[in-house]
Amino acid sequence: MPSTTTGSGGGRHSISTHPGSSRKGRTRRCEHPGPSRPGTDRRVGRLVGPFPGACAPDPVQTATKAVAILPLANLRNCRWPAERTFTTLVRSSLDHNGNPDFRNGQVRCTSMDAEQYADTPYGEVRRVPGRDYLAYYPRPLPDSVDLPRDTVQLLADAEAALGRLAGVGHLLPDPHLLIRPYLLREALASTRIEGTRASLVGVLEAEAGGEALGLDVEEVVNYVKAMEQGLALLEELPFSLRLVREMHAILLDGVRGRDRRPGEIRTTQNWIGAPGATITTASFVPPPPEELGPLLTDWERFVHENRTIPVLVQSGLIHYQFETIHPFLDGNGRLGRLVIVFHLVLRERLPSPLLYLSPYFEQRREDYYVRLQAVRERGDLDGWIRFYLRGVEIQANDAVARAERLVDLRESYRARVMESTRSQAVALVDLLFAHPILTARLVEADVDVRRPTALRMLDQLVDLGILHEMEPGPRRQRRFIAPEVIAVLGEDNE
Repeated sequence: MPSTTTGSGGGRHSISTHPGSSRKGRTRRCEHPGPSRPGTDRRVGRLVGPFPGACAPDPVQTATKAVAILPLANLRNCRWPAERTFTTLVRSSLDHNGNPDFRNGQVRCTSMDAEQYADTPYGEVRRVPGRDYLAYYPRPLPDSVDLPRDTVQLLADAEAALGRLAGVGHLLPDPHLLIRPYLLREALASTRIEGTRASLVGVLEAEAGGEALGLDVEEVVNYVKAMEQGLALLEELPFSLRLVREMHAILLDGVRGRDRRPGEIRTTQNWIGAPGATITTASFVPPPPEELGPLLTDWERFVHENRTIPVLVQSGLIHYQFETIHPFLDGNGRLGRLVIVFHLVLRERLPSPLLYLSPYFEQRREDYYVRLQAVRERGDLDGWIRFYLRGVEIQANDAVARAERLVDLRESYRARVMESTRSQAVALVDLLFAHPILTARLVEADVDVRRPTALRMLDQLVDLGILHEMEPGPRRQRRFIAPEVIAVLGEDNE
């Protein structure tokens, strides 16, 4: 997603530049409202011409690759393809070499414009009193919504799929057999939307111990920790802003954004745009901080009190409003996607967090942003609800299919171990679903056995073909992987 910046005007992501790399014979012209000299205005403007180039504030004029374009409704935000931002580009905008594809017409970078926003029941754009910039002012979520007939059918399909998933959750001998693997899928996809490059195996290796955590892996691990801690707190606390703030603090602990006041509602204005964008050239400016108190109070009330809107529709509205309010300086996207699952568990539509929507959003990243923005610009709430409900149906069906395969694997593994009369190793079967990469240290801690016994049990599963031994880790630590479990969990977009 376009990076969130604060009053300093600095983007969250780094910009890689090579001064003097502009090509001879190619000119660039940035157009801005009002008088300006082409190519000299320091604001992000509008780049015209079917050629590679970039809209960016001086002194950054050139980059190692042409700037790529991320469509956002009828806006197009200039993104520098630096290490962190390049992975967030919409794939349809890239050629076969992974470079921006400029063949399909003009490249345009535009900033937030009040004329693009209609005054809708869901909000309006207006100038912030006493300040020289525009912001979007969301209105409270509606107490009821009218759904067209085809949207009602989508709701019924999504409800049915979610019901099947809930049924699987109730029938599991141990729900934790799926909770942690599914949390990893959700965490990987949600952080990838924000530009991380972590892989499932990389995260599992780090969790197995002995690996130095890279920042991308640490963000995924924090996401899982935030969800697990939030679920634990939900047994003691109501779902509230306090709980959301607790999760936010965990989410940003020790990773990028740790200097953005983890766990604290923002007291300064933030905005969304290209790295280096100013508040006047940002593509979206959330409500000013003085508006957050009433907006978040209403958001929390809606979470708990609304009983007239179907739960699935309500969860989609809760996510939309959270992303629009943007209450934190960083981490809003990841936290907003976590909130969806918490709401469904809170309203008892799921016995445990088995639904992972972020892979759906990641695969359709452009549509995800377009649909959210279309509510703000045109009041197209139905378009967002339809997109969201399709995601619930698709991901619930996917989760059911994976659950059935994982349960079948579990039964197969247990039978194999029991037939070999090595009954002690049965204790490892469920553990390897939560941790498909195992070490003796993990087995010692979970099964409560000594190191020699742990290694013997692992070797027994290797002999049975359930585990494969990997290359030794740091300090020559032996590591074992469950390849069939990894294959079922899979990874989208790899």
